[in-house]
Amino acid sequence: MPAPRGTTRGPSRGRPGDEPAHGSAHGPAYETLRDAATRGDRPAHDAGDDRPAGGSGDGGERRPEAAQVQRHSVRGQVLEALRAALAAGELVPGEVYSAPALGARFGVSATPVREAMQRLAVEGAVEVVPNRGFRVAERSAREVAELTEVRALLEVPVVLSLAQSLPAGRWAALRPLAEATVDAAACGDVGRYRAADRAFHRAVLSLTGNEQLVAVADDLHRRAQWPSHVSPVVRRGDLVADAADHTALLDALCAADLHTAESVVRRHFSGAK
Repeated sequence: MPAPRGTTRGPSRGRPGDEPAHGSAHGPAYETLRDAATRGDRPAHDAGDDRPAGGSGDGGERRPEAAQVQRHSVRGQVLEALRAALAAGELVPGEVYSAPALGARFGVSATPVREAMQRLAVEGAVEVVPNRGFRVAERSAREVAELTEVRALLEVPVVLSLAQSLPAGRWAALRPLAEATVDAAACGDVGRYRAADRAFHRAVLSLTGNEQLVAVADDLHRRAQWPSHVSPVVRRGDLVADAADHTALLDALCAADLHTAESVVRRHFSGAK
């Protein structure tokens, strides 16, 4: 899988494996930021510019608070785009990426990219490399296993509790989200699959009405999706099997088959992608 432009070490080496799922080096993360820049969402001024914050072409000055809102908007979009690139495998573990090069690729200045990367460094997704940029963290097998275990400890009992209290109609409403994961898996699109997977799990947990639970579980889920040398190739068959668990779980819940539901949800986390 080629690394996106912006890495200081060039494309990653090919990895063995048949029928891997794919993530594009010019994937949705980059398109999102390019579209935002085209709409004019990029900031008029940031700390990396020598130009004053300007007007809109008619000689008027942009209000400071409006420029600040725009800057926060772009920073947030860059952060989400980088998170999507990580999940899709567009940013490779061990590779070093510079903020100016990624900013040029995204169509924004280096400053919001640098700020977003600093946030990802706090989260543990990347490491700061002085005078070079940011290296995508290389996670150990133990870290991957621990994240999966914590997710299971949170989500499995919640799903089983909901299974005993919610009517079948509430579960049926989640069918489109489950089918979105099936469609993405069939295409072998890792980035789209992982976004759809998180959306499905968020929707399930949202049925508790506990916003803090949803936020914590989603953060764990996002971290679990970061790239890893432990499983360098995500195979389409693995995604298909993972997505099939979503529909099988809904089938069991809609039929009030608690035994099958428990079996499916435990199996799902034992092989979470």
